[in-house]
Amino acid sequence: MITDIIAGELSVVFCGINPGLSTAHHGFHFANANNRFWKVIYQAGFTARLLKPEEEHHLLDTGCGITMLVERPTIEATELVRDELREGGAVLTEKIERYQPRALAVLGKQAFSKAFGISKVNWGRQALKIGDTEVWVLPNPSGLNRATLEELTASYRELYDALNS
Repeated sequence: MITDIIAGELSVVFCGINPGLSTAHHGFHFANANNRFWKVIYQAGFTARLLKPEEEHHLLDTGCGITMLVERPTIEATELVRDELREGGAVLTEKIERYQPRALAVLGKQAFSKAFGISKVNWGRQALKIGDTEVWVLPNPSGLNRATLEELTASYRELYDALNS
């Protein structure tokens, strides 16, 4: 079972869509070797060194956390149904209201859209806030996403810079 890496007073909580089969098997967030999450957050400045998935708890030392919209593992996130994402959005909202990080970064435009019932979604900072928490939508670092490592890093760096300005 994959557990949230979350605490009070974090700068950002990254919200993946759901665990892939490799992640579920290993028991750590973003454990698939093709997933670029750990590389991206390192290159964007969130961590001082490249963390391995099994070091995920060290994220709390950097002011970062991880959660997910849906706990059910799938091969691809497209296997999730709208109701699962809607319910996940409600659970995520409660979690963010409880912990109130400075920012929530949902990793995926379509998942965010379905989870929160917002049809037009742009990348970056959203109009939506959860309590005092800013909501951002960033590209998913999955190897299935065609974005380059440089493009992903630039998107995450925008959030990093906003949190550190």
